[in-house]
Amino acid sequence: MKKFLVFALIGIILTSCSKNDKIKSEAEDIPVSIEVDRYDKAFFETKPQDLNKLKSKYPFFFPPNVSDTAMVEKMTNPLWRELYKEVEKRYDNFDLEKEGIEDLFKYIKFYYPKTRTPKVVTLIHDMDPQYKAIYADSLVVISLEMYLGKNHKFYEYPEYVKKTFEPSQILPDIVQSFSYGKVKPPMERDFLSQLVYAGKQLYLKDILLPEYSDEDKICYTTDEIKWCEEHDVDVWRFFVEEKLLYSTDSKLIPKFIEPAPFSKFGLTNDNETPGRVGAWIGWQIVRAFMDNNDVPPQQMFLMDAKEIFQKSKYKPTK
Repeated sequence: MKKFLVFALIGIILTSCSKNDKIKSEAEDIPVSIEVDRYDKAFFETKPQDLNKLKSKYPFFFPPNVSDTAMVEKMTNPLWRELYKEVEKRYDNFDLEKEGIEDLFKYIKFYYPKTRTPKVVTLIHDMDPQYKAIYADSLVVISLEMYLGKNHKFYEYPEYVKKTFEPSQILPDIVQSFSYGKVKPPMERDFLSQLVYAGKQLYLKDILLPEYSDEDKICYTTDEIKWCEEHDVDVWRFFVEEKLLYSTDSKLIPKFIEPAPFSKFGLTNDNETPGRVGAWIGWQIVRAFMDNNDVPPQQMFLMDAKEIFQKSKYKPTK
């Protein structure tokens, strides 16, 4: 019996590897050429007297409620110019990032052939962690000042936020933004639906960024991944025994799914846990579903959370 199980497992692994190799080969054959427009350079290298020329070329960056005076102030302000200098140090040459974005869109076009090849626009915005990289059909906007590395002197944020400012997070952030148009938001308010929704978004990174580590997909350290792998049984037992799965308490989302310094079980050692353990559990549920069911990911992203959970057969064990 043990030999049979071993051979069956080997067969599953070989089949999975063969399928992944086929996907990789077909995706990489898809032609994608991305145009990058360095608006950050254009803005800070434009002289104030030439502002109107800049406005005519980039009208969408000049809303009516923002005065020319405010724009000139930003152009000439020493702090903004210092920030631009720091961005230039890191991203004067954007070729490597451009290549990564092109590879990403090859996979996007493999799974979603009708997707348009977007234009990429880089800028220096307002250092807002909520708007780091935005996908909008024909456009990808990247705020480069948010990807200077977590230890950069300009970042006065909590550690759990700063770790998302690594250059390696540009592609996962684009996928996260892309997911809002492909992963169906939950219609139900229960915690399980929120877990699975977060898990679907992370699974989209699995298929679109196959070379990325789990650490970079969820923005965890290696120790945080290890913690989740070693404590998944305990976390799952807590969710079940506390009857959280079908709870509609909205406070569970910031406790277990949204970015946070740690997850909030109400225990004395909470600060030893990674934030977002609920998202990680949801990810494992979705992965288990995909392993146990022959369903295209595009279809799974639209499915009901409870059906995914039931058919996933998810149950962590020591």
